[in-house]
Amino acid sequence: MTETLDPTLRDLLLLDTSHVSDAMDRLGIPGQIAGLLPLQRTDRLAGRAFTVRYVPITGTGGTVGDYIDDLAPGTAVVIDNAARFDTTVWGDLLTATASQKGLAGTVIDGVCRDSDRAVELGYPVYARSRWMRTGKDRVRVENYDVPVTVGGVCVEAADYLLGDADGVVCVPAARISEVIDLSVGIRDAEDAIRQAVEAGATLRDARAAAGYHALQTRRN
Repeated sequence: MTETLDPTLRDLLLLDTSHVSDAMDRLGIPGQIAGLLPLQRTDRLAGRAFTVRYVPITGTGGTVGDYIDDLAPGTAVVIDNAARFDTTVWGDLLTATASQKGLAGTVIDGVCRDSDRAVELGYPVYARSRWMRTGKDRVRVENYDVPVTVGGVCVEAADYLLGDADGVVCVPAARISEVIDLSVGIRDAEDAIRQAVEAGATLRDARAAAGYHALQTRRN
């Protein structure tokens, strides 16, 4: 499917979250989303954020949202459910529709349900955990396409998301080119270290030659 992606997303998919995380440390960008992991270690996600914020229902009314029909292929759904473990905001019907539409995946600061369906379809879902209790009559959508906080990171509409077995990072849209360029350099330096060790060098010497210990260090 990478051939249908825009070039930036294709470049992101050639990187690991560890490369991007180190690059963001070096640039002073707080984008490592804490506490969210994929349902499957083989999941990979690269997409641009469509944000959704949920709040508790305090009276009557409200909806869990029918936004999924309006999203374009390659979109990453990013849901701020305030890290709640007691009510889900993503399940089977959303997964099936998102998969059919070719969405990039879903990132939830909270829990999902019907996880077997996501695994069956190979649809990437990153969440704090999974639980079966519905969000209907418990939470409602407050806003779409607004800045949300997910795992301690502010995610804005159209920011870039990359996810793999180690979690998810968010790159602000305005910084994506420099983050990718620096991430590629970090990846190449680590590849050079690996190749040097395989050729017989010590890890100490290979790291020193590549400047390994300062690859992620903030530059002024």
